[in-house]
Amino acid sequence: MSKLLPRGTVTLLLADVEGSTWLWETHPDDMGAAVARLDKAVSGVIAAHDGVRPVEQGEGDSFVLAFACASDAVAAALDLQRARLAPIRLRIGVHTGEVALRDEGNYAGPTINRTARLRDLAHGGQTVLSGVTESLVIDRLPDKAWLVDLGTHALRDLSRPERVMQLCHPELRIADHRGAPVGDR
Repeated sequence: MSKLLPRGTVTLLLADVEGSTWLWETHPDDMGAAVARLDKAVSGVIAAHDGVRPVEQGEGDSFVLAFACASDAVAAALDLQRARLAPIRLRIGVHTGEVALRDEGNYAGPTINRTARLRDLAHGGQTVLSGVTESLVIDRLPDKAWLVDLGTHALRDLSRPERVMQLCHPELRIADHRGAPVGDR
């Protein structure tokens, strides 16, 4: 980590690789190359969108990025979803809130927990945003991007439900839990 983590109100991007255990078991050679491409893509979005990656925060094939500006986090999420990472498909959650530092290199507390639960709602290739983040970025979305309201969802172990928005773009094709396309204009 070369930059200090942003403090105060921060937008967090949490991502993980959908089905990574199965992919590592069935396609270990492909996954080695795909993870190298993912690491390069993550470094690229950090540089392009003024993000910071906390020290070793995440487990397995998951990662956390932090942004001082919500629109930078959303642009980074879109860039990651558009990257050529096959067979990897990322599940991404983006949420904005006041953060607590566990130490100088990691976040802890309600904001990161809520972001993780949002990520858990997503399917591979899908980016979901909290209602708070949506209100901050609605007028500053990346070119050709739009949001689809997925309704209010209970989040595991959290007392307050969350209004969830899906980030859409013509280059992304996402299916809902029934297999139907979501977010077509």
